[in-house]
Amino acid sequence: MAEEAEEEDEAEYHSRDFAWEDLRDEIESDASLSHHLLSSSLPSSSIGSSSTSSSIDADAWRSFHHRHSTGRFFKERRYLLKEFPELVSCCDSVKVLEVGCGNGSTVLPILRLCSAGRNTVVYGCDCSEDVLERAKEIVSAAKGIHIKDRFHPFLLDFSIHSFPEWLVCSSCQCSLGGKCVDFSLDGHREKPSKSNAPFMGEDQCCIGGVDFVTLIFTLSAVPFDKMSLIIERCASTLKPGGLILFRDYGLYDMTMLRFSPDQRVGSREYMRSDGTLSYFFSLDVARDLFCAAGLVTLELEYCCIRSVNRRNGKTMRRVWVHGKFQKPMPNPS
Repeated sequence: MAEEAEEEDEAEYHSRDFAWEDLRDEIESDASLSHHLLSSSLPSSSIGSSSTSSSIDADAWRSFHHRHSTGRFFKERRYLLKEFPELVSCCDSVKVLEVGCGNGSTVLPILRLCSAGRNTVVYGCDCSEDVLERAKEIVSAAKGIHIKDRFHPFLLDFSIHSFPEWLVCSSCQCSLGGKCVDFSLDGHREKPSKSNAPFMGEDQCCIGGVDFVTLIFTLSAVPFDKMSLIIERCASTLKPGGLILFRDYGLYDMTMLRFSPDQRVGSREYMRSDGTLSYFFSLDVARDLFCAAGLVTLELEYCCIRSVNRRNGKTMRRVWVHGKFQKPMPNPS
């Protein structure tokens, strides 16, 4: 369920082109934008029941990916390693779980680390078979990347289902200091097997968890009332000391201000005409969500970028939330 992101090329990238507080004051004093400031009388649950709304949302994203199957809608996120240097500075053997991998725009820069001799492996999930096939095509066609046994995409609607046990089985999950519970909403969790994880060794119970989870323009695409559970699931796959690397839409981003009052489905939550959702995070909301999952906040800030639309010459003020959250090491017994 990768969300679109109109981000600049690496050479043009900035993160503090204006002060978020100045933008906030301007927006909150503009009467024409007052519908964005209202406390919600339309909670997310008003979209439908929990499981039904998630299913409808996933269907909308599958349709979205089918319409944009050429991959032109997404650009490779070259800024990623600059914003998250931990991916570069860590040990040689690294496992990354990309949640909502889309067509591989985040996967590609991570896999380029392999060309430097690093044993980086990316496990990427998405709810759309079309976009997973496109991701495999794009990654396979990329120059300078040796991807044999490096990229393992798998189909998963993570807004409904828990991660498969081949990522981290129940026994290993407990040993990693996580909650020994099943986070699935439907009570189903896929057991490890060679058929659903052909890259595993014959005697492996699972891959033992991952070093990093990336949530890049993904969490905003699911209903707000599912976010806490999704973050808990992501945290359950991390090794102790591992990081969730987070980047998503921030409060008062220009795309938020384009929504009309009738597109509001919750506080700071909107539905597009195609049925896909978009939520806009404040720092406080992001901090509360990740801390509630037992994670420690290492970095959390607004990235405020001013760019110019080359087609019409208009200046765009983009706001994203950037965060790094760590799974604590278990207390020594």
